[in-house]
Amino acid sequence: MTPDSAELTPFQTVGPFFEVALPAPGRHRIDRGTAPTVRIEGTVRDGAGHPVDDALIETWQADQEGRYDRTDWDGYGWMPTDGDGCFALDTVLPGQVPLPDREGTLQAPHLLVGVLARGILTRLVTRIYFEGQPSNATDPVLLLVPEARRSTLIARRLGETQFRFDIVLQGVNETVFFDV
Repeated sequence: MTPDSAELTPFQTVGPFFEVALPAPGRHRIDRGTAPTVRIEGTVRDGAGHPVDDALIETWQADQEGRYDRTDWDGYGWMPTDGDGCFALDTVLPGQVPLPDREGTLQAPHLLVGVLARGILTRLVTRIYFEGQPSNATDPVLLLVPEARRSTLIARRLGETQFRFDIVLQGVNETVFFDV
């Protein structure tokens, strides 16, 4: 074979290996002692609407008082999706946090979310806001998102302590992902 007629090595995706390679029982639960917890459940779907059964969801958040830097709080969790593309996280509802570089400006309660899955070579970053939070209307980051797409960032309330947040990787109702 000459260099001009050589075949390229086929593209290979990363994973699926998250559940096997990252064992850390309990990382799907973030709480602080006796603070009330909420459950966030969802499904990750690809562009064709099929569940993604090998995704990894990472979350970072403030505690219920809106603080990240605590000796008794790390605010980090992760969970792989199951065979049906589902994930669940038990955590405290975060408090409002200041917006960096804008003194006095508070962000609505939210979780920072990273998504890794087959075919995704760079982590996707999004946020989870909570339905019914009055501060959503003034959150400076949420207001950067076109109004028609904001609903993809808001977890729907299913009950007193339960929310639903689905992640759509592309296509109709694609979740808003941030370029960070």
